[in-house]
Amino acid sequence: MAETKTVYKIFWVWEFEKEERWLNEMAMNGWALKSVGFCRFTFERTEPGAYTVRLEMRGADEGYLDFMRESGAEYLGRCFQWIYFRKQASLGAFDLFSDIDSRMDHLTRIGTSLRIIGLANLLIGLVNALLSGSGAGAINLLCATLLMYGLGRITGKRDQLEKERELHE
Repeated sequence: MAETKTVYKIFWVWEFEKEERWLNEMAMNGWALKSVGFCRFTFERTEPGAYTVRLEMRGADEGYLDFMRESGAEYLGRCFQWIYFRKQASLGAFDLFSDIDSRMDHLTRIGTSLRIIGLANLLIGLVNALLSGSGAGAINLLCATLLMYGLGRITGKRDQLEKERELHE
């Protein structure tokens, strides 16, 4: 039986690139991602650098998962809307986004989720603050503020890609 370890770690939604870098650093150190959960990452001992890990925010789409499997990627699991894949490094480069437009679409999906959840928290927080008169809505307002900060970060990344695309046209 392979040696495993579980690490509990938090990444904000807008830090998905940082999360992916960390997962690949773990793989370079001989710990390949095996499964995921909420803030939980289970790794198995492998040869250093044996796998490349990628993650993407995407709705449930069995056809896409089949396509990824056919390309040699292994589906590791899902945490909310995030799906995780790994591919043996010996099979070549592994990228989920082949061009600027696909990267921009990914950022748009993330931004839309942040916007919806942020606005919902804002509305709930305002209603609770106005109706209850207590501090009950403060948590929702704090969450809305944090989510809008994340939306700004994602929008900034998307704007950078837009400028990059304009340079290449």
